Amino acid sequence: MSQHETQRLPESTDLERAIDDATRAVAIQTTRLDELDEARPAGDPIGLDGLRDVPVSISIELGRARLPLAEVLALAPGSLVRLDRAAHEPVDLFVGGRLYARGEVVVVGDRYGIRVTSLGS
Repeated sequence: MSQHETQRLPESTDLERAIDDATRAVAIQTTRLDELDEARPAGDPIGLDGLRDVPVSISIELGRARLPLAEVLALAPGSLVRLDRAAHEPVDLFVGGRLYARGEVVVVGDRYGIRVTSLGS
């Protein structure tokens, strides 16, 4: 090839042009990001008052049992599963999967409830 001849590059496909355009757009956007000052948060803190209306899941654990798979497969209406707690022992109240309180089972109208007897573990 002589000096005056130019080598022809294959033309870009639409996909290649789109990728090149997207790459340039991302490079432009990243240069526009502001640096954050770590020492000064933006806005006011929420505090506990801002979280009081957030619903959380609670669960009550009456007891547990460990059974061989054969016994689990044999369960039917009327089967009895013995739990690891005595009838007089308190039940556990979990909030978000963590033990929060203990209490005793009560009947309130036609529903079950618990009367909290202690907080924490």
